[in-house]
Amino acid sequence: MSALKINFFQGQSDLLSEIKSNGEDVENKSIDAIKNKISELFNMKNIHFLFGSGTSAGAIPTMAQLYDKVETHINALELPLNKFVKEEFEKIKLRVEDKNLEDVLGILYSHRVYLKGGDKDNSDLKVCESLIKIIETIIFDEINIDFDDVKYKDNIENYQRFYRKTALRNKDLSRINVFTTNNDLFNETALDSLNIHYINGFNGGLNRYFNPALFNYTFSKRMDTSIDKFEPVENMVHLYKIHGSINWIEDTKNANTFFKIKETFNPNKGENNVLVYPTPTKQNKSLGSPYVEMFREFQRKLLEPLSVLFVIGYSFSDEHVNNIIYQALATNSTMNLVVINDVSDRDIFKIEDDRIFKIWGEKSDGQKIHYFNNIINDILPNVNAFKSESNSLNQFVKFYNENLNK
Repeated sequence: MSALKINFFQGQSDLLSEIKSNGEDVENKSIDAIKNKISELFNMKNIHFLFGSGTSAGAIPTMAQLYDKVETHINALELPLNKFVKEEFEKIKLRVEDKNLEDVLGILYSHRVYLKGGDKDNSDLKVCESLIKIIETIIFDEINIDFDDVKYKDNIENYQRFYRKTALRNKDLSRINVFTTNNDLFNETALDSLNIHYINGFNGGLNRYFNPALFNYTFSKRMDTSIDKFEPVENMVHLYKIHGSINWIEDTKNANTFFKIKETFNPNKGENNVLVYPTPTKQNKSLGSPYVEMFREFQRKLLEPLSVLFVIGYSFSDEHVNNIIYQALATNSTMNLVVINDVSDRDIFKIEDDRIFKIWGEKSDGQKIHYFNNIINDILPNVNAFKSESNSLNQFVKFYNENLNK
């Protein structure tokens, strides 16, 4: 019998050690143990999710794949018109390792800032800006996918199944909060297709502008037409795109708004797009609007009592995001963190803290349990408002019966 490759830790304690030593039906019992714990955590008042690039894997290229696309595109440029652009890229390639497109853009952005301090007609500046435009356009085009294309069907269904399982919470609990570093529109497309209400910080009709105050709102319905009594709508999600979105643009035409960020219906690459491209300097850009408001909400939500943050598809490579998580753990004693990803080389895995749960590994069929589709199928419970109410009633009856004769 092969050794179990599924891992489930609380702090530094292996929660599957007893099951592994038993040796009978180990995989199924391990998955059940994980699912049971996750179900317990889902009963906490405040549930938050942090999505990274792994949730859109297969549809959106990885950084290495994007690097290859950039290299192929630049190599195909016509000479002599693009001679200096090609030469500039070849120079930068020598300074980066492992096809790291973030480092390439980081070098170019820094070089552009330096060159802008000199002659505005500097030919080197024009070459630098041309190379940046090529790379940003390729990234944008790869994110701006056609959701009618059948090849994205599985990805859309993953998001749909996720929201079917998580959006319909008991009205006595808070609505779920989904924070994502992704710029794509998978979340919005899935939510729209399921008729699930969501607040993403934009309001309006034909023209939708950013207003962070909306994150403090929720949808409610009148319980009785004769009295002013309301209850929250169950199928409701708060969506925070902390690195921006391909359908956000800067729009200064509307003077009657504090934030000049507009949500568009047909995103196109332009100079006024508002999203954080993958670079080491993205933390600096995150200090501006609307990102500062998004990160403030992220920090505020993690400080709420009785919170749990589920991290899915995120590799802990963004220090700005990491710091907010670490600060919340240091400040909020009632916060739990569940990392569902193979990031065992990261600092978060080395911390001895029973509030931190770590899940990763491979099933016997070769499927990674920490991949988004397997998380949805094997780990996440099916949250249902009616079941939750029934469970609460059953728990009360059980408690009453146990204490009746005491």
